[in-house]
Amino acid sequence: MMKQQWQIFLVALAFFTRIPIPADTPYSPDRLNQANRYFALVGIVVGLISAVAFWLAHCLFPAPIAVLIAMATSLLVTGAFHEDGLADVFDGFGGGWEPAQKLDIMKDSRLGTYGAAALFVALAMKWASLTALADVNPMYTVIALISLHGLSRAVAASLIVSYPYVRLDEQSKVKPLANQQSPQDLWVLIFTSLIILLFLPLSVAVALTVVLLLVRTLCGRWFQRQLGGYTGDCLGAAQQIAELCGYLVLLTMVAH
Repeated sequence: MMKQQWQIFLVALAFFTRIPIPADTPYSPDRLNQANRYFALVGIVVGLISAVAFWLAHCLFPAPIAVLIAMATSLLVTGAFHEDGLADVFDGFGGGWEPAQKLDIMKDSRLGTYGAAALFVALAMKWASLTALADVNPMYTVIALISLHGLSRAVAASLIVSYPYVRLDEQSKVKPLANQQSPQDLWVLIFTSLIILLFLPLSVAVALTVVLLLVRTLCGRWFQRQLGGYTGDCLGAAQQIAELCGYLVLLTMVAH
């Protein structure tokens, strides 16, 4: 059982990052669906790598440069997987009228004005928030990177259980995607999130929980209204929005 769960975690790690895994790790669509239970855990791994990059860079450079290096590290580790989803969602929702048209635009690999603007604003706000946290205490940025990379992926993955998966048509060529979630998968996600929250002060944990649940609800309704459900790009967008909102919550609480 432990070996099987480790292999499922490796599938999740390979799906969301560029981190190499053993070539003999078994893969199947069913295992990818089961892997969604470990998406938050993968986020913690990404957050740890980014936090280490920030801490080492901060020993040599001012906080703004160190934060930029940490963000670049996370982009390299993940291949800008979620950022691509954010850009595609804003391009599709901003440029299309009907769901089919929006899906067609989202499938296009070219970056449009709406997507570029959303990506620029999101990255700029992340950089500004993390830099402001570092100006107060560099350890706050470390905590933010680790906790929000994990919690934001839990928010995105939890949408799978609540909304239908949508694609352009049955023959549409789409990326592999975890589009089914069992109660066990959801509980593992929730348990991972609770572990992250336990390491935070109670007031911070409560504030993050409330805001991230609100983000989940609003994103889910937004996707439902625009498409009738979610796509892989929608989950990426939800992760980015949740991560950014989490940084802003931490910054607000630190400022006050």
